[in-house]
Amino acid sequence: MDISSSSALITGGASGLGAATAEAALERGATVVIVDLNEAAGHSTAERLGSNALFVRADVSDASQVEEAVSAAMDAGPLRLVVNCAGIAIGERMLDREGNHASLERFQKVLNVNLVGTYTVSAIAAAAMAKTEPLEFGERGLIVNTASVAAYEGQIGQTAYSASKGGIVGLTVPMARDLSSVGIRVNTIAPGIIDTPLLAGLGDAVRDSLAATVPFPKRLGTPEDYATLVMALVDNGYMNGETIRMDGALRMAPK
Repeated sequence: MDISSSSALITGGASGLGAATAEAALERGATVVIVDLNEAAGHSTAERLGSNALFVRADVSDASQVEEAVSAAMDAGPLRLVVNCAGIAIGERMLDREGNHASLERFQKVLNVNLVGTYTVSAIAAAAMAKTEPLEFGERGLIVNTASVAAYEGQIGQTAYSASKGGIVGLTVPMARDLSSVGIRVNTIAPGIIDTPLLAGLGDAVRDSLAATVPFPKRLGTPEDYATLVMALVDNGYMNGETIRMDGALRMAPK
């Protein structure tokens, strides 16, 4: 699919996976709408990427704010690409050492942002995509969602995160089937251990230890690895309804 002269909406686009994907989409000639809650980082990233990038502050779990972001993307050109990178992680065991259960409010917050937010953005964006002129074979656009290997092998303390990411995996096929009638493809990427700013603060020893757990290549994944895979999905019009693990054959241990 050719995304030049079109718009791409990327949630969580102010940093990490989202920022790398925004840069890759710009290189393909798209105008990029960066959606994030971090205003300082969002404006900074948009400024760094240049005049064809703009920032819209929005909470992905708030439908009215998502509507505004999608409207901004449609004003910038026909919306062809949506990439859902926004997400949060709260580590917490179900029971603490005193036998008290984890916060139900925090569990629900993770699901609201990661799972409900992904669905909210996808649904609102799909309605806008469906109004665009179809390309070859009737294709109108692509939605790429972000799960995690934690959807399959959640570690201790990851019940909320794993449930939210498992939900995204579960959405993939039915969402692709729902949107097939309007020519929108849906795929999901499930990354492994990615070298994001969060990991940068752990120190070289910890980062090297994490890299050593990856069968091959023995390194941390990069945001650029993710962005390259998104662009491969843009290019391959037959990829639809698929969840792709991007993890160097890693299978997570319990902790």
